[in-house]
Amino acid sequence: MQRLAETPMGSIAENLLKAQEIALNDSRVPEQLKNYLQKALVVALGLDPYLVTMATSKRKVSPAHVSGDAGGTKARVKPLQKDISGCLNGHIFTMFIHLIRARKILLIGKLKGYSILAIAEELPDDGKIFACAEVPYLGVNSQEAFDYSSDGKKISMRVGPIADTLEALHAEDEHFDIVFIDADQRNAVNYYSFVMDNHLLRMDGMICVENTLMKGQVYLENISEENVLAVRKLNTVINSDPRVEQIILPVQSGLSIIRRSPVPPDAVIESKKEVIRDDVFWGYNKNRILDRLRLDDKVAYVTGGGQGIGRAFAHALGEAGAKVAVVDLVLAKAEAVACELNLKGIKSIALAADVSKPEDVQRIVDTIVARWGTIDIACNNAGINMNSASEDTSLEEWDKTFNVNLRGLFLCCQAAGRIMLNQGYGKIINTASMASLIVPHPQKQLAYNASKAGVVKLTQTLGTEWIDRGVKVNCISPGIVDTPLIHSPELRPLVQRWLADIPAARLARVTDLQAAVVYLASEASDYMTGHNLVIEGGQSLW
Repeated sequence: MQRLAETPMGSIAENLLKAQEIALNDSRVPEQLKNYLQKALVVALGLDPYLVTMATSKRKVSPAHVSGDAGGTKARVKPLQKDISGCLNGHIFTMFIHLIRARKILLIGKLKGYSILAIAEELPDDGKIFACAEVPYLGVNSQEAFDYSSDGKKISMRVGPIADTLEALHAEDEHFDIVFIDADQRNAVNYYSFVMDNHLLRMDGMICVENTLMKGQVYLENISEENVLAVRKLNTVINSDPRVEQIILPVQSGLSIIRRSPVPPDAVIESKKEVIRDDVFWGYNKNRILDRLRLDDKVAYVTGGGQGIGRAFAHALGEAGAKVAVVDLVLAKAEAVACELNLKGIKSIALAADVSKPEDVQRIVDTIVARWGTIDIACNNAGINMNSASEDTSLEEWDKTFNVNLRGLFLCCQAAGRIMLNQGYGKIINTASMASLIVPHPQKQLAYNASKAGVVKLTQTLGTEWIDRGVKVNCISPGIVDTPLIHSPELRPLVQRWLADIPAARLARVTDLQAAVVYLASEASDYMTGHNLVIEGGQSLW
């Protein structure tokens, strides 16, 4: 008889094979019954291999490593692409890590070594796995084997009594995004209870328990095997725990997915102290703080979105859930950023416009409304800077700077503001500059400084005029941002002078500004208006 997977479906297939063998050797069995047995067997034999085949293989491959075990034989950590294909749960684990952006993982019990390495690959560079087991995974040198690759160095082996390890992790105030437990161990229910009772799982974390079906034996009657009864008890304990919700997936040997139950407002909360059931406890409108920063289904545009700060703003707003119109003077630049967003699954369009022209501004607003129905977030970022000494600043240079930096920004605020005032909601975020607070030096940029000061005052004025009608207007004042322009021959000699004036001792990165634009665009900032949010590494303080 062929070797079958040790899963519920494998057990079904095994019994169907025996039944088919009996049927084929008994002339009294009708052909129709034999045909149905064959059809059922084909389905049973095909499911597990098909699930594995259809699970996308990991493309990253860790190098093989050979180390000696206690018996002097060789233990090999094989390339992940080959090994992970045999473990569907490994694929599921890594998918969960990606979905909740986990950084810290706790493994309890002897999950297979290649699953651990696959999990480590999925974690960010600062991610960490604590693997707790009674004995090493791959022999006495398992930690050495994991350390062989850069991903393996994210793994910390804790070998010894698991109960003692969990006590130590609790004493160290460790907190985990995902906890993986192998149910096929005598004390698994105690490990689960310890994790929950001692808050080793973070609020929005999840627990995954392997081997919770035990080839289907957990739901069969007249089973007396100790391991099966222990898993059955674990499933029942979790299912009756009011703190969590559980679902068991019938993949491989069974995989339970567990998360904390959302506490309903009328729930009886057992506590030695009185619980104040207000918006702080439940979350404003029943939304937790990170949910309040989400921009799902919001419609945003970013002017000057084809490069630099605007490109970073477009990505940030899109990653937070918004649809984003990328607006730039040069259509090709806007299209390049829109393509980046679309690759990330962010709905985006590219538009070309000169914001200093009223007809262009109105056209982009009309186009966005025609496409997505409204505008919720207006990110007015387009700007230019033309350095020259004050006595040499021409009227042409002055007008060009103000036409983009202040006139264009006003036109955008007004056009988008009309949409927002009509719907009773909107967020306008203008890009000002640290130059609105101090006079940056040694470069000379009179027109730029004055225009950005005007952006702040325009923001303050609109912020007070429109807040009672649901529209909040704020601005961000970045310091000197490290962009390709900074490395031009004209500006490169000034970098060291600037660094001497910045307490942070570095220039701003565009990524330093992304969280600010998401905050100002979200409902979390609904009580903020007319504010100039300065992000300049302390430069304006010296």
